[in-house]
Amino acid sequence: MDLFNKSDIENSRMKSLVPLAERMRPETLDQCVGQEHLIGEGKPLRTFIEKDEIPSLIFWGPPGCGKTTLARIIAHQTHSEFFQLNAVSSGVQDVRKILDRAKANRTRFQRKTILFIDEIHRFNKAQQDALLHSVEEGDIILIGATTENPSFEVISPLLSRCMVYVLKPLSNSDLHKIIDNALQTDRILKLKKITIGVKERDLLILLAGGDARIVLNGLETALSLSKEKKKDEFVITCQDIESAFQRRNIRYDKGGEEHYNCISAFIKSMRGSDPDAAVYWLSRLIEGGEDPKFIARRMIILASEDIGNADPFALVLATNCFTAVDYVGMPESRIILSQVAIYLASAPKSNASYLAIEEGLKDVREKEHYEVPLHLRNAPTNLMKELDYGKNYSYSHDLPDHFVDQEYLPEELKSAIYYRPSNQGKEEEIRKRLNKLWSKKQR
Repeated sequence: MDLFNKSDIENSRMKSLVPLAERMRPETLDQCVGQEHLIGEGKPLRTFIEKDEIPSLIFWGPPGCGKTTLARIIAHQTHSEFFQLNAVSSGVQDVRKILDRAKANRTRFQRKTILFIDEIHRFNKAQQDALLHSVEEGDIILIGATTENPSFEVISPLLSRCMVYVLKPLSNSDLHKIIDNALQTDRILKLKKITIGVKERDLLILLAGGDARIVLNGLETALSLSKEKKKDEFVITCQDIESAFQRRNIRYDKGGEEHYNCISAFIKSMRGSDPDAAVYWLSRLIEGGEDPKFIARRMIILASEDIGNADPFALVLATNCFTAVDYVGMPESRIILSQVAIYLASAPKSNASYLAIEEGLKDVREKEHYEVPLHLRNAPTNLMKELDYGKNYSYSHDLPDHFVDQEYLPEELKSAIYYRPSNQGKEEEIRKRLNKLWSKKQR
């Protein structure tokens, strides 16, 4: 009996070491919070799971929204053999062992096999290729979970054989329910009298950044930091929560989709002449740990592509920004980046330079390569001069206004107009000057 008691105590102690987020992981669809568009009554994923007719799936969504949980619920409810791999720690050999087992299941025992791969975006092309034949032949039903856009991270042949389900970030209301469930039903927390006010709950949810796992782990850590008022009575304060987190969890992955989403929003805000939005998205990039030199490089591109000669100083300022950021480093570089982002957002806009080079390249790629007119050719030797290289060329600086009306394009393109200045900023002045000089080419 003593041995039994010791074993029982040891098992209880081991269970208490499991993190709250894992203890609270739902085991049925009815226990899940959020994702009603997929697992609500009559919704497609719920129907597949209840009928045990699972197709190959890709779960795509942010961390802590329930991707792994749904896969484990499928594991509990399916009659298929279920295997789980993590792409970070698994290689091709691990995959092949499961594929061999799956083939035997299908051919010898007429049994289905489900393979769940967490973080499937971390599998390289060769590892994903290894799955393709088995998915195609029906040896395995593949379920992949990813935080990254599968259009970029999953090879096209594999992606085309899977249904992609997008899991939404959990709402504040969802996270409040998850906190309530933990306080009321967790086998450890429900034995304690825990008080957490509205202000403290809101702070906890804010700092968790929409991640259920982080909100539960944050709750557990804050509880361990709080002072026990009486035996098993705790009041969680804002200070406890701030100490548990140290800093807010920012949903940002420098190598993933959120990286591209935030930089896209930053660029579009500057292009759209909204300095406030530009500063907000810049702040997201900085707080997410983005390389400040990457941000500066993107501003150099925007200064030329979207502002151009409407404000030529924009390119000078953006280029100097890169140099300054390189010299100064963070955190002071945030001020430099902010100054230049605000200037670029506030500057007049023109993409005329971008359109000009695109149209020029189109002609070069699609039309003949016409010969350079003789009068424009260099003539460093007597032979070239005898062949009329450079003949009849007029040197602009020898004429009034330093301009001569002569043809500089090949004869076949003499009417071409590539640069069409806008009526914005400095380009309005440029347009008027060019129209005055080239009266036959009105822009």
